[in-house]
Amino acid sequence: MNILEIIRLLFIYVVALTVHEYSHAWMGNYLGDPTAKHQGRLTLNPVAHIDPFTTLALPFLLILIGSPIVFGAARPVPFNPYMVRGGKRGAALIALAGPMSNLIMAFMVAALVRLNPTFGLAGDGLLISFILINLALAFFNLLPIPPLDGSRVVFAFAPKPVALAMEKFEQTGPLALLVIFLVLFPVISPFLQSVVKGTAGFLLGA
Repeated sequence: MNILEIIRLLFIYVVALTVHEYSHAWMGNYLGDPTAKHQGRLTLNPVAHIDPFTTLALPFLLILIGSPIVFGAARPVPFNPYMVRGGKRGAALIALAGPMSNLIMAFMVAALVRLNPTFGLAGDGLLISFILINLALAFFNLLPIPPLDGSRVVFAFAPKPVALAMEKFEQTGPLALLVIFLVLFPVISPFLQSVVKGTAGFLLGA
């Protein structure tokens, strides 16, 4: 893969992650918590969301080694659970807003390609890459593993001992991401790849 291809894919990642994090911030603000807004995160400016390692270096490394599933993350959007309407259910909605935004973008672009299949060939398949990356980000983040978004949904309904264990694991921060990358990712990657390809094929009518 040449450097231009890598730059193109990283550009898609930055766009997808920016919308993802903006959606978290928007939902939090909608549910009564202005924390993200006050910290300048209720914006579509990528600079407000980019993390040098997880947004750029990690996807770059995965693309470089030819990983079938590439994922990344932006700086987490903060929220105050005591200000969110709906308590834990409200927090779950904030968590779901990110992956749902990626699914919506994938669905919309897929609909565009189906209306005019030549769009799928433009820019060496730029729109197809956009669909695949957004699906990969959505499904990866929906996994119920801290600190991924899916864990927040589980956290809202889990028994207290399970919720406490998840919270402690999430507090390890970089260690949690390292466990996901080195231990869990090789195991779940084939499953994610199948789900992403199957969903993309369904959306594109292929």
